[in-house]
Amino acid sequence: MWERSGERLCLHREQWAALLQQVAAAGYTLIGPRQRSRTIAYGVLDHGTDLPTGLGDRQGPGTYRLTNRGDAALFGHRAPQDSWKQFLYVPQRRLWRARREGRDLAVLEEARERPRLALIGVRPCDLQAIAVQDLTFLDGPFVDADYRARREGLFTVAVHCVEPGETCFCASMGTGPRATRGFDLALTELLDAGGHRFLVEVGTEAGARMLAKITAERATERDAGLGEGLLKEAARKMGRTLEAEDLPELLARNLEHPRWDDVAQRCLACTNCTLVCPTCFCGNIEDRSSLSGREAERVQRWDSCYTLDHSRLHGGPVRASHRARYRQWLTHKVGTWVAQFGVSGCVGCGRCITWCPVGIDLTEELGAIRASDGALA
Repeated sequence: MWERSGERLCLHREQWAALLQQVAAAGYTLIGPRQRSRTIAYGVLDHGTDLPTGLGDRQGPGTYRLTNRGDAALFGHRAPQDSWKQFLYVPQRRLWRARREGRDLAVLEEARERPRLALIGVRPCDLQAIAVQDLTFLDGPFVDADYRARREGLFTVAVHCVEPGETCFCASMGTGPRATRGFDLALTELLDAGGHRFLVEVGTEAGARMLAKITAERATERDAGLGEGLLKEAARKMGRTLEAEDLPELLARNLEHPRWDDVAQRCLACTNCTLVCPTCFCGNIEDRSSLSGREAERVQRWDSCYTLDHSRLHGGPVRASHRARYRQWLTHKVGTWVAQFGVSGCVGCGRCITWCPVGIDLTEELGAIRASDGALA
């Protein structure tokens, strides 16, 4: 029986390439960050050769720019625009379809996909996001069979964050910059006079078996110390901070705070924040039929609590204003989510801040509410 030892190994670039080839040869499709137009997004990798070599990014409220780092770093960027959610809880899938054949009606169940995916370069905040979605789709009274089929086929290679961005606040949420669980292998990328190399930590027996097929050296004390120093420095220079411990109680006391009206004047209800969020799980079921009436299908797709129809009941929507919908999203994400699942729904990745067209910053909004807590009673 394999036991996690905490020992770190060292892979040089050639060995790293051999590891990716080994993972692919084991039947996994490699998924990781790659350049897409003027952003970095997740997609299928060709044995890792199309990782965003030497690319970084600058992120701020409503701002994203690719940069040239001037080195050969493979993971020198921050959290990409999208998340791993799309590969486990897919944006759209058909549940069943029906076809009329004379007087008979044939109902055809959709075949469940069981892909074997290797997620390359998963950030610690996104590891926590996957764990949060597990609570939603696997650990509740109703298990999503499609999510489970995709989740069971994962091989996960995490990357400790050594260069957080301006919108990152994972240290405040206890989700980074170090990955502590949920990975098969975890990397710390090092670039200095000693060359380009990766410190590797083994997290599971599957990771140990994969690494055993690659010639890897034991990490030197110097490299191990360098990696630890980079992680401590990353925690120190987070772009954002958030006092998160008592957020459920804070928000419950301030449901009528004037800050909700302030943000409603800026919010476009565009759904960007919920679509890029790695934990949001709102969905909708649509029944569609052909004009001939011979065929029909039922489809599940992503939705958002920002859309007007998401809260529609008999007689109209429950949350008709931007104020109500923003308040619902934020109070659920960092407040009632804790009562529902036992953890916060926010992992501190900062995507909602970066990809909000008007730059609404949840750390700023929560800070404003906290600053006047009790003063408006």
